[in-house]
Amino acid sequence: MQTINRFLYGPTAEEKVRAWQAKLRAEQRSLDREMRQLDTATGKARVTVKQLAAKGDVKSARILAREVVRSNKQKDRLSVSKARLGSIGNQLQQQLAMIKVTGSLQKSTEIMKLSNALVRLPQISHTMREMSMEMTKAGIMEEMLDDTLELEDDQELEEEADAEVDKVLFDLTNGKLGQAGAVADEIPSIQNDVDEEETERAMEQYRQQLNGLLSS
Repeated sequence: MQTINRFLYGPTAEEKVRAWQAKLRAEQRSLDREMRQLDTATGKARVTVKQLAAKGDVKSARILAREVVRSNKQKDRLSVSKARLGSIGNQLQQQLAMIKVTGSLQKSTEIMKLSNALVRLPQISHTMREMSMEMTKAGIMEEMLDDTLELEDDQELEEEADAEVDKVLFDLTNGKLGQAGAVADEIPSIQNDVDEEETERAMEQYRQQLNGLLSS
């Protein structure tokens, strides 16, 4: 009988909620993997930034540091998005409890608000759009999603990148140098140990890797 009802009327409200929860958990695992990849690439890039700063190649160090800052910002966004996915999961768990009482799904402004925020993240935008349409049909949501993407403030990003390199320079010279300058004169032993071609290759490699992660 249950199979016949599913064929005639589609999944039950409880089955729909379970399916949504499974999708949310899958997206959380995907965000976790991406954050780990960002951590690995960013850690290697930081090493290269220090090598470039040690050589006195502050210009290249700032270029790569900008990618590091973008990576950190991206990780923050992914972390917040993962938490929002978890919040939607908790709201859906409450929906399951309501189904037992009322027999149907209830409208939720909290789920709608969280979905509006999550649809802006490219990594999960497609999944959230599909899920939002399903929830709208099921009666949980009733408003169209605002899919306006949030753009980065390039000026703010550049300032943070400068601060990142300045901090590296400060650490490398034990506080003697906090701004771009004659780094090579201050720390010649470090400069001599750095192979220029190898550092440049590493810089390009980590920059491409970070860009690939940030644009995925």
